[in-house]
Amino acid sequence: MEEIQIYLSTAEEMMEKSINHIKDEFSKIRAGKASPGMVEGVEVKYYGNTTPLNQVAGVTTPDARTISIKPWEKNMLREIERAIINSDLGFNPQNDGEQIRISIPPLTEERRLQLMKQVKAEAENGKVRIRNIRKDTNDSLKKLEGISEDLIKDAENDVQKLTDVYTSKIDALVSTKEKDIMTV
Repeated sequence: MEEIQIYLSTAEEMMEKSINHIKDEFSKIRAGKASPGMVEGVEVKYYGNTTPLNQVAGVTTPDARTISIKPWEKNMLREIERAIINSDLGFNPQNDGEQIRISIPPLTEERRLQLMKQVKAEAENGKVRIRNIRKDTNDSLKKLEGISEDLIKDAENDVQKLTDVYTSKIDALVSTKEKDIMTV
């Protein structure tokens, strides 16, 4: 019985990690509002090494349409600007000699629909991960020896309930992100 609980708690933990991954991915999908997470994936050449942007500069959002990047060392301005231009973010950074500002343009209807496709694809990937966790957990439960079939069936039902809960959490995240993206 204790083994079953271990499998169930492990499955729940893995499903929770999937939800956190989706939240993280959704935070990178811009919805017309500036956020430091939008440039999180930018890598900068720093003394010959590739370094995440947030390790060489402070990234803030002074208002809803602007990202401000202030490097710890002024000689990094050019390198940061180049990294942002070369990234696939489509931003046009403005270097004023002290810091870099990125203006976030309002989203077009076409871009909003593209972002929604991206959100739905990420959500579907999350649901697939959740279902794979369910499958792996159920397979592991069936391999347990010395435990009655009734207990295993009950555990499989519990795994299905977990799957339903986490799938509905994904749907709620999609709904929230959709409102965020489609609001003009």
